[in-house]
Amino acid sequence: MKSSQQSDDTPAPSSREMAVSLVKTMGDTTWRMFVPTIGLTILGLVIDDHQSTKPWMTIAGIIVGTIITVLLVRRQLAALQKK
Repeated sequence: MKSSQQSDDTPAPSSREMAVSLVKTMGDTTWRMFVPTIGLTILGLVIDDHQSTKPWMTIAGIIVGTIITVLLVRRQLAALQKK
């Protein structure tokens, strides 16, 4: 049975294709969430250590990393909704 979104010429994706697509999406979301947050937190720790500004740069790294994460995930969701 075909979905109402698919045309008569387009075959339904197989379970394997759907699983691969899901894994790709999960991997893409993972890097979008962890790289900015963890990276900027570590950068904040390093700056705090060298500049004796504990904990302010770490907190700033967490906040900025979280904001970037939210923006990247929103962009990803918008792209997925267009598909």
